[in-house]
Amino acid sequence: MERDFTERELDRIIEMAWEDRTPFEAIEFQFNISEDDVIKIMQRELKPSSFRMWRARVQGRKTKHFKLRGDGVNTFKSKQQKHISQNKLSKR
Repeated sequence: MERDFTERELDRIIEMAWEDRTPFEAIEFQFNISEDDVIKIMQRELKPSSFRMWRARVQGRKTKHFKLRGDGVNTFKSKQQKHISQNKLSKR
Protein backbone atom coordinates (compact mmCIF):
# COMPACT_ATOMS: atom_id res chain seq x y z
CA MET A 1 0.00 0.00 0.00
CA GLU A 2 1.56 3.23 -1.17
CA ARG A 3 1.33 6.44 0.85
CA ASP A 4 1.80 10.08 -0.07
CA PHE A 5 5.44 11.10 -0.12
CA THR A 6 7.01 14.53 -0.16
CA GLU A 7 8.93 15.50 -3.27
CA ARG A 8 12.18 15.01 -1.37
CA GLU A 9 11.16 11.50 -0.27
CA LEU A 10 10.14 10.57 -3.83
CA ASP A 11 13.47 11.84 -5.13
CA ARG A 12 15.31 9.72 -2.57
CA ILE A 13 13.25 6.61 -3.34
CA ILE A 14 13.96 7.02 -7.06
CA GLU A 15 17.65 7.64 -6.38
CA MET A 16 17.90 4.53 -4.20
CA ALA A 17 16.03 2.45 -6.79
CA TRP A 18 18.53 3.50 -9.48
CA GLU A 19 21.55 2.69 -7.30
CA ASP A 20 22.99 -0.70 -8.18
CA ARG A 21 24.06 -1.67 -4.67
CA THR A 22 20.97 -0.48 -2.79
CA PRO A 23 18.60 -3.42 -2.31
CA PHE A 24 14.84 -3.06 -2.27
CA GLU A 25 14.99 -4.12 1.38
CA ALA A 26 16.86 -0.89 2.21
CA ILE A 27 14.10 1.15 0.59
CA GLU A 28 11.52 -0.86 2.51
CA PHE A 29 13.45 -0.30 5.76
CA GLN A 30 13.63 3.48 5.29
CA PHE A 31 10.23 4.17 3.71
CA ASN A 32 8.10 1.16 4.72
CA ILE A 33 7.09 0.33 1.13
CA SER A 34 7.36 -2.95 -0.75
CA GLU A 35 9.27 -3.69 -3.93
CA ASP A 36 5.96 -3.63 -5.82
CA ASP A 37 5.28 -0.12 -4.49
CA VAL A 38 8.75 1.00 -5.59
CA ILE A 39 8.02 -0.34 -9.08
CA LYS A 40 4.69 1.53 -9.17
CA ILE A 41 6.40 4.74 -8.07
CA MET A 42 9.09 4.35 -10.71
CA GLN A 43 6.50 3.67 -13.41
CA ARG A 44 4.47 6.69 -12.40
CA GLU A 45 7.38 9.13 -11.94
CA LEU A 46 9.69 8.18 -14.82
CA LYS A 47 9.25 8.62 -18.54
CA PRO A 48 8.18 5.33 -20.17
CA SER A 49 11.57 4.80 -21.82
CA SER A 50 13.41 5.50 -18.53
CA PHE A 51 11.14 3.08 -16.69
CA ARG A 52 11.78 0.33 -19.25
CA MET A 53 15.53 0.93 -18.99
CA TRP A 54 15.38 0.80 -15.17
CA ARG A 55 13.30 -2.41 -15.16
CA ALA A 56 15.71 -4.11 -17.56
CA ARG A 57 18.58 -2.99 -15.35
CA VAL A 58 17.21 -4.25 -12.02
CA GLN A 59 15.49 -7.47 -13.08
CA GLY A 60 17.58 -10.35 -11.86
CA ARG A 61 20.29 -8.09 -10.47
CA LYS A 62 21.70 -9.82 -7.41
CA THR A 63 22.65 -6.59 -5.65
CA LYS A 64 19.04 -5.33 -5.69
CA HIS A 65 17.85 -8.25 -3.56
CA PHE A 66 19.49 -8.83 -0.20
CA LYS A 67 18.90 -12.60 -0.27
CA LEU A 68 20.66 -12.95 -3.65
CA ARG A 69 23.78 -11.03 -2.61
CA GLY A 70 27.09 -12.75 -2.13
CA ASP A 71 28.92 -12.89 1.18
CA GLY A 72 31.16 -9.97 0.21
CA VAL A 73 28.26 -7.51 0.11
CA ASN A 74 26.88 -7.17 3.61
CA THR A 75 25.67 -3.57 3.84
CA PHE A 76 23.35 -1.30 1.94
CA LYS A 77 24.75 1.96 3.27
CA SER A 78 27.02 3.87 0.92
CA LYS A 79 30.07 5.68 2.30
CA GLN A 80 28.52 8.84 0.84
CA GLN A 81 25.50 8.28 3.11
CA LYS A 82 27.43 8.23 6.37
CA HIS A 83 25.51 11.27 7.66
CA ILE A 84 22.11 9.78 6.87
CA SER A 85 20.29 7.65 9.41
CA GLN A 86 16.80 6.31 8.72
CA ASN A 87 16.70 8.81 5.81
CA LYS A 88 17.12 11.76 8.19
CA LEU A 89 20.20 13.94 8.20
CA SER A 90 22.10 13.66 11.43
CA LYS A 91 23.80 16.58 13.14
CA ARG A 92 27.33 17.07 11.95
